[in-house]
Amino acid sequence: MNAVPNELILAPSLLAGNHAALGASLAEIACAGLAWAHIDIMDGHFVPNISFGPKTVADLRPLATLHFDTHLMLAEPHKYIEAFARAGANGLTIHIEPQYPHRDTLRAIRALGLKSGIALNPGTPPEAVRDLLADADLVLAMTVHPGFGGQHFIGSVVEKIAALARWRVEGGHSYRIEVDGGIAADTALACRRAGADTLVAGTSFFKAADKPAFAAAILGK
Repeated sequence: MNAVPNELILAPSLLAGNHAALGASLAEIACAGLAWAHIDIMDGHFVPNISFGPKTVADLRPLATLHFDTHLMLAEPHKYIEAFARAGANGLTIHIEPQYPHRDTLRAIRALGLKSGIALNPGTPPEAVRDLLADADLVLAMTVHPGFGGQHFIGSVVEKIAALARWRVEGGHSYRIEVDGGIAADTALACRRAGADTLVAGTSFFKAADKPAFAAAILGK
């Protein structure tokens, strides 16, 4: 498999968009020249917040051709992958922290024709996912504690990104390395230098007056 770093992608998070007009938020992402939208799914159990469900994804799917990068912050994500696949998700990222069959779930996601992802909270060491890397198309290193937007970037996660990037080369993998939380021009640069190629920005993107310029700054263009 190709171990060369992937093309840089910015995936704005709909959690920070206008929940009364999510279609308009998708349009803002597309108008900024971006191809991905990050959709946070929260159950109020694994994380202390509740967000969207499969119906939201299904209703948004006809409104955009964007890649729906769907992040399942759920206590039992394996029970919902088929529902989100039917709803129109393009990729499903599950967390390592809850107890359920991680490898089987990643493989089931791929079997549904979607990209598989595994996520780690800031306090979870990268070694927790090392034996799952061959089954993942994306590894998400959370750079804030999951649940709410607008948090400050946790700088210690940069070392975790570097480890994931090193293992990507050593293992001949091609998984994307995604970061989510507190992403601005300076923190994005630190993440890119460590090996991240997929950057999630929510509050900072939707508050930006010039979104194409913001995207260019995040991607270092």
